[in-house]
Amino acid sequence: MQQQADETGTFKFGPFWLIALEKVLIKENKPVALGSRALDILIALVEQAGEVVSHRELVKRVWPDVIVEESSLRVHIAALRRALGDGRDGARYITNVPGRGYCFVASVQRDAKGDSSARAPMRTLPARLQRMIGRDGIVEAFRAEVTSRRFVSIVGPGGVGKTTVAVAVAHELAGDFHDTVCFVDLSALQDGELVVPAVASAVGCIEQTQDSLPRLLAFLADTRMLLVLDSCEHVIEPVAVLTEGLFREAPLVHIVATTREALRVEGESVHPLQSLDSPSGGTDLTAVQALATPAVQLFVDRAASGGYRHDLTDEDAPLVASICRQLDGMPLAIELAASRASTYGIRGLAQLVGNRLMLLWQGRRSVPRHQTLAAMLDWSYDLLSEHEKSILCALSVFVGGFTLEMALAVVSGLGSDGLQVSNVVVSLVDKSLISVSRTGDANLFRLLDTTRVHAAVKLKESGQANAIARRHALHHAERLVGIRDNTLKNRDLTAYTRHLGDIRAALEWSFSEAGDSAVGVTLGAGAVPLFLKMSMLSECRRWCLRTLDALVEGDRGTRLEIGLQLALATSSHHAHSDSAEEAKALERGLSLADTLGDVEYQLELLAGLNLYWTRFSDAGAGLAAAERYAAIARDVGRSRENVTAEWMLGASHHLVGNQAAAQDSYESGFKRAAAAGVNDVYSFGYDHQVRALIGYARTLWLRGLPDQAAQFAYKGIEVAGRQGHPVSLGICLLHATPVFLWRGDQQVVEDLIERLITHAAKYSLASYHAMGLGLRGELMMAKGDTRGGVELLRAALPILRAGRRYVVSSPLSRALAEGLARIGHVAEASATIDATLAEAASSSGTFELPELMRTRAEVLLAASRENWPEAEASLKSSLDHAQRQSALGWELRSAMMLSRWWKDRGREEEARALLAGVYKRFAEGFETVDLREAARQLREFKGKSPRKRNPSP
Repeated sequence: MQQQADETGTFKFGPFWLIALEKVLIKENKPVALGSRALDILIALVEQAGEVVSHRELVKRVWPDVIVEESSLRVHIAALRRALGDGRDGARYITNVPGRGYCFVASVQRDAKGDSSARAPMRTLPARLQRMIGRDGIVEAFRAEVTSRRFVSIVGPGGVGKTTVAVAVAHELAGDFHDTVCFVDLSALQDGELVVPAVASAVGCIEQTQDSLPRLLAFLADTRMLLVLDSCEHVIEPVAVLTEGLFREAPLVHIVATTREALRVEGESVHPLQSLDSPSGGTDLTAVQALATPAVQLFVDRAASGGYRHDLTDEDAPLVASICRQLDGMPLAIELAASRASTYGIRGLAQLVGNRLMLLWQGRRSVPRHQTLAAMLDWSYDLLSEHEKSILCALSVFVGGFTLEMALAVVSGLGSDGLQVSNVVVSLVDKSLISVSRTGDANLFRLLDTTRVHAAVKLKESGQANAIARRHALHHAERLVGIRDNTLKNRDLTAYTRHLGDIRAALEWSFSEAGDSAVGVTLGAGAVPLFLKMSMLSECRRWCLRTLDALVEGDRGTRLEIGLQLALATSSHHAHSDSAEEAKALERGLSLADTLGDVEYQLELLAGLNLYWTRFSDAGAGLAAAERYAAIARDVGRSRENVTAEWMLGASHHLVGNQAAAQDSYESGFKRAAAAGVNDVYSFGYDHQVRALIGYARTLWLRGLPDQAAQFAYKGIEVAGRQGHPVSLGICLLHATPVFLWRGDQQVVEDLIERLITHAAKYSLASYHAMGLGLRGELMMAKGDTRGGVELLRAALPILRAGRRYVVSSPLSRALAEGLARIGHVAEASATIDATLAEAASSSGTFELPELMRTRAEVLLAASRENWPEAEASLKSSLDHAQRQSALGWELRSAMMLSRWWKDRGREEEARALLAGVYKRFAEGFETVDLREAARQLREFKGKSPRKRNPSP
């Protein structure tokens, strides 16, 4: 028996393949379950098919060093026959020759020397992952592509899962190739000359000249086989020659190659493998929504495998989504991070991601080059030329996308011209180290975050990090000069906003210990108007303070400082609630503008002062600022400024309590705007057109025109929503809601409050969120849930008072006093309304005064009926103030209350005359809550009807 020679062969009989060397029996592409002894017996019999093999010889072959009974041989022969189906359906394989031994009687095809006409299946594939997430559709698509196109390269960065997908595709196709599938891992090869020998050895070309490509091609010329070549990028040239030769001369060989760079040869079908989809941003992301994406599914699966025993919660979902996004949806990086969840927890893990220590975390031992992220990234980095390495490291300074122009600005000091930089960037794209996307009319390039962190470490080690960071900061400073010198009117900011991350990073470096504060001042002066335009108010304030603090003497007192002071006042006004800081910035800025005679900044800062005093309920000071603004606007003579002046005067008259003058100013402004074609007017973070529409709506309600008020309120909301400016929309919703609350349109109010609260949460506008809660409290009281409304008002008011939002806190305090009186907390109600009235008396006037006086009367009467004389005096004062303010809406409310109490005291005619006199002055709004109640009261007066020309109440 020629055991050694025969064991290298493979055999085919019936539906079976026997691979002697590997001791594997295969049927229908699946291994047959047999014990090792039974397999040894089968190999011995098949090698001598047609010959009788004695009992003694078989025992010696299978149990060479053990004395066993012949019965043991019979047991294994029986098991072997069962496995082969010997005797079923007429199939005969092993026969017993009494007294002599056993004989294999089936026809056998032998392939001991590589005869391609009878080549056995080869199963050199790694095991398929038991659970592969997010790739099922891709595997199916690649399977079809390999079948139809023959040659597919799966291209992508390290860690994206190329090998995993290729192995899965090969397992899916194994049946189509009768298990003739060969997987060749090229990653261990250090020399490209070893590619052909490695493939030759793997496909069974043992006795051929292994370094001969023609011999290998001839060997595979008529063989149907699936060949998987894994990790080709470091030996790409010889692999390219080999695969092109196979495609041409071995037409039955199908090829799958995994590589970080396309081979670029004849027949190759290149398919980039994308990273796993991750959830978009948002703090309101739920666990269910997050788990709908494959990146989070993979994270949760690998976290559980690593010992994390908690389900994903809604609280943790945004953190996991952020981790997956920061890791660019790269499966390897996600697996490495998730495996540490049991150690650090989700929150702790989220803080660690992005830290370079993560580069050293251990991965699966089955892939040595992937055992750490650093090893994986070093694998790609070491394949680059020195020039490519230096440029890749320099580009790591970009935290987001960059254009070729931006790349050239940063790399310019490395001795590269534009063409060289362009060629290297394209080469790095080809090597899957840089991704590229089309945005508008330009290509936007980006390093994956893991690659960027790795390259940044290399850059720091080279000693070039600060020089690169300085060029990066200078480039953005130069780009933002246009914004600094422009008011941002009618300007598309898309080209700037997509680089906000890089602008932040450049600012951080500029003002760091290793940075350059002079660059930081130039950069900050351009960045803060951009942050302001984007409603990134806290960010704007932060960099205003840093830039102002870094100003040198030559920059102080200049337009540059004025712009920074204005931006600081604006951002502080909307987001920080530091009145001293805001006032100081406005006064300093206006003083400089007056000194320099800078009309543009004078107008902007006066608009800021008008809004500042409005916020702090000093309507008189606000009116003075508006009047000075109007005077300068008249001198300038420009339509936009004159329109703004009228609208600003309208707002100031409305708040000071002169509704007739407010109506005149608003209407004059609207006429001027229509004539001059003026629409959006922005200053100090406000859209003055929206402010005017809402202020006019409030004025119209007070003037006794509730239906027109609703029309303009709706128009203001529509305009603000269309323009998409977060602060303006928040202001609009806040001040429009009371119009509908006054009208009694509860469903509209509920919808607007919900929209306001959601909007405030989305844009981190904390004070607007508190205002929304306060308005919800008022609505609850209007619906009859007084106690619930009181609790919400109690929660909201401290936040608003802390932020000195008096223009809103005053009416909400009045509502709280009214609610407290209704639930019997009279002492607290009295203290609340008295304090609110005292604040109003200390200012230069307030449109709320008639309503405050009416509420005071209600509180007095809730305390005791004996307080009637004082309550009556308060109501009469309310009526008097309402008439002087031309506020018919307030006048009706006080008249209804006073009329009701006079009637109860027998003064019916006097009561009816009072209410009817006010009611008849209305020409619209008869379906609003106050007018319906007034009509009902009038019907109670001895059955007498109100004016017949009005709709029947």
